[in-house]
Amino acid sequence: MTEKGAHSSAADTLGPQAEARLLEFTRSELFARTFREGMDMVEETAAYLDGPGRAQSKALARDNALVYASQSMKLTTRLMQVASWLLVQRALKESDMTTVEARQEKYRLSSEMPDDSVKPLAEYGDILPALLLDLLARSEALYERIVRLDRSLYGAINAQTGNTVADQISRLEAAFGKIG
Repeated sequence: MTEKGAHSSAADTLGPQAEARLLEFTRSELFARTFREGMDMVEETAAYLDGPGRAQSKALARDNALVYASQSMKLTTRLMQVASWLLVQRALKESDMTTVEARQEKYRLSSEMPDDSVKPLAEYGDILPALLLDLLARSEALYERIVRLDRSLYGAINAQTGNTVADQISRLEAAFGKIG
């Protein structure tokens, strides 16, 4: 049995409403605008980091250069995750990928957990170049919007395929015995 066949189940079939909603989104103007915005931001960031940002980072004091490097890595990682998600949606739209493939966990975005050891962006105002701070803030806002879209589109699908809180509680009760 192929790997794809080994993972097939009744849960791999979307309800017609959920599949229609997902495909409708990929064909919408909202998706087209979001796709352009995300890809434009990737290009803008690459141009900045390879050009003016490189020169600006070299002009920073050693400690500030480390902050710059850390923040620019977060920026590029965040944007690569956004670009990957957007490309999966485009592949779905163009029938290069099925809804079953697009629903795989490896294509979901995780909500970034706040790290108490990291300062808010506003506190880097006197350390980092303004354009980097702007790109960081805009990429965070874009990422949060994409996470909300992902949860809205795929969270409903997961709920329809037995991935509900009640289903998970039932599995925990079965594994550990009923509590209470």
